[in-house]
Amino acid sequence: MKAVVTVIGQDRTGIIAKVSGVLYAHEANILDITQTVLRDGIFTMIMLVDLDKCTVPFPAFKEALAACAEELGMEIQVQREEIFHSMHRI
Repeated sequence: MKAVVTVIGQDRTGIIAKVSGVLYAHEANILDITQTVLRDGIFTMIMLVDLDKCTVPFPAFKEALAACAEELGMEIQVQREEIFHSMHRI
């Protein structure tokens, strides 16, 4: 299964390291990543993640990223890829 992970919040050092550390801890593989810092210092990142070898069920994976979001003071959303695509289809 693949999932889309989005991260939004105030830019600071270590965001990518923290988020990717959670993925690494659960053996999730980053297939694609894009990130940018907007003019007002707002950090945004979107990752496509392969969860085929993930060591925990999807709800627990989402909870781990929610804890990371709280620690960073950011918003992290996780959606199954097929749901993400169905919600953003034009």
